[in-house]
Amino acid sequence: MPSITSSDDVDLHYLEWGDPSARTVVLIAGFKAAATSWRYQVKPLERAGLRVIAFDRRGHGRSGVGPADGHTMRRHGADIRDLLESLDLHDATLVGQSMGANSIWAMLRATPDAAARVRDVVTVDQTPKMLNDDDWAHGFYDYDATNRDTFFATGIPDPGRFPAKAKGLVRIARILRAMELPKGGKPTFTAAELELLHDHAIADWRSTIAATSVPTLFVAGAESEFWPSAHAAASAALNSLASSTVIAHDGHAANIEQPARFNDELLAFLAR
Repeated sequence: MPSITSSDDVDLHYLEWGDPSARTVVLIAGFKAAATSWRYQVKPLERAGLRVIAFDRRGHGRSGVGPADGHTMRRHGADIRDLLESLDLHDATLVGQSMGANSIWAMLRATPDAAARVRDVVTVDQTPKMLNDDDWAHGFYDYDATNRDTFFATGIPDPGRFPAKAKGLVRIARILRAMELPKGGKPTFTAAELELLHDHAIADWRSTIAATSVPTLFVAGAESEFWPSAHAAASAALNSLASSTVIAHDGHAANIEQPARFNDELLAFLAR
């Protein structure tokens, strides 16, 4: 598995397919998801003549965890910049699922010059602000100022919307296969993961989206377990270069639960 060394000396792994000289799509998975979770996107993108890179963020997949001060969204954004620079990528499409999407905004906020290497951005079911307040009603269900610092203290709460059993066997099987999860049991979280999760939860990336100079597609799952699908349209309204779509009968793992529909949306955006 190829790797790069980050600017703070952490070994970061990635997977690669397709012609190295072709236009590049970088796939960045969400919280606790590895690069292999993009299994349903790789072949369609490769058949479309694209170079595909799936990135293991630090602490995910086979990448190193790194030092104690690296469990932040800013550092995860810096790692994406390091990947682009180490592989000398230009005109790249960045596709981020869940926390992977906000890692892209973290990169663009901290190093705006990195946008010169980016052709466009696709986010997959990730609200840019998880905290609900008077001017943003599209955050994580039941998360607001009253529980800002405790809500994610032990992991990801279950908001009780669109339970797993409602997905049906096919969608559940796709998630288990793509995420390489064991059947049954609850996920566990390390101290580093919880620190990162909290930093992710309190962030607000709306100003970065508004200032972004490349086209962006916001994709939402109509049956997302975590937030209203209206977050996609609300995010797109922040920037005239942005657009949005909602995939029916689809949850938070939008690229996994309904891969054919997601791939159609992604390929149409790339072909515009």
